[in-house]
Amino acid sequence: MEGIQVRCDKLQGGVIQRSRLRVWFIRVCSSIVLWTCLVQLVTVSELWHSHFFLGISSRIYHTNQSPLEAQNELAQPPPPFLPARNYTSNGFLRVSCNGGLNQMRAAICDMVTVARLLNLTLVVPELDKKSFWADPSNFEDIFDVRHFIDSLQDEVRIVKRVPKRFSRKSGYSTLKMPPVSWSNEKYYLEQILPLFGKHKVVHFNKTDARLANNGLPLDLQKLRCRVNFQALKFTPQLENLGQKLIRILRENGPFLALHLRYEMDMLAFSGCTHGCSIEEAEELKQMRETPIYIAAGEIYGGEHRLAQLRAAFPRIVKKETLLVNDELQQFQNHSSQMAALDFMVSVASNTFVPTYYGNMAKLVEGHRRYSGFKKSILLDRKKLVELFDMHQNGTLPWNEFSNAVRQVHEKRMGQPTHRRVDVDKPKEEDYFYANPYECLCEGTKCDDLLGPLNSSQIR
Repeated sequence: MEGIQVRCDKLQGGVIQRSRLRVWFIRVCSSIVLWTCLVQLVTVSELWHSHFFLGISSRIYHTNQSPLEAQNELAQPPPPFLPARNYTSNGFLRVSCNGGLNQMRAAICDMVTVARLLNLTLVVPELDKKSFWADPSNFEDIFDVRHFIDSLQDEVRIVKRVPKRFSRKSGYSTLKMPPVSWSNEKYYLEQILPLFGKHKVVHFNKTDARLANNGLPLDLQKLRCRVNFQALKFTPQLENLGQKLIRILRENGPFLALHLRYEMDMLAFSGCTHGCSIEEAEELKQMRETPIYIAAGEIYGGEHRLAQLRAAFPRIVKKETLLVNDELQQFQNHSSQMAALDFMVSVASNTFVPTYYGNMAKLVEGHRRYSGFKKSILLDRKKLVELFDMHQNGTLPWNEFSNAVRQVHEKRMGQPTHRRVDVDKPKEEDYFYANPYECLCEGTKCDDLLGPLNSSQIR
């Protein structure tokens, strides 16, 4: 124990004079960062007792935003609605969003932008009910539909349904199609717009990643942000419960939100079975060969996967433990509505750590950048595996190991940066909704904020 204390003292250095609460919070956050990586990469039971967990220092990052500042952000009044835009509509655009909550959210932003570009009337989007997430929720069950329509009326006309005069009985046929992924302005103007001359109603039956990350006019990029950050408000029921969760957490000071993707679907399709029993490995193998739809959120293997972590950090909580059952009952069995609560808490947290860089992680990261570049630790899992192996086999001493972890993540904290662009490989570019830098600054200030010292090569 004395040796461990000496290491902690050395690593804390200049922060020794800070308040006990701040030091405690930083230690917890730092420890969870490494635990988060290890729980998916190595056998927890073998590594948990290693002495280096207790030596993680506050050098990885600092928590700068106070709870009061964050609460003031949430209390900002919405902007007033602008007068409706007067234009001749070229037709009606129906869209069926596919994926989970955050994938659908990004798609909705894209589809509003496409409707604006082509002077279309957008029908309130239909949400995924049949695929992986199996959630029966409609748009109005998750988002404030009236606010969505009214707040965008100066850009695009949005209606709840296609008028009856455009039904099949009236001689009109709806064209169903998925637009080409990662398409730019030219594709929609030259190949999609002419379709509305023959078909007054076009139905996009897939909407994920159908608009390019880069190369779009600035006004379209800003519209995507406006939809995301202003028009897509959760329903009052979800907003109220989400704010209650945030208030409960803030009563005890700063808190960290850990988006732990240790769920059956993630493990099955990643091929990861490390640390699983023979039976669990076989179950995951079978899932990879069989079409199974499962709601996200449950830790694969149950609560015993978190037992070691809870033993060290007994204040780990989740919405099911902070709220009474009656408060959550109306949202249960609706994975997207439950995900909305986690989304709000993650955006509001002092520090956000995702274990898997999926849609949830990316959209929360973008919201936190928009909220003043709040700290988001984006783990470099590939590099961390190398460092863990080197430390475990004795080739990388503790001091060098801890310094390497800090250096690897210095530019992975959600700070100002340009998106990485790869014209020939759009899937490998930085995702627009993770870093919508066009919406984060104005004019020449962008050059100062996003200068060469902040260039990004994060992968």
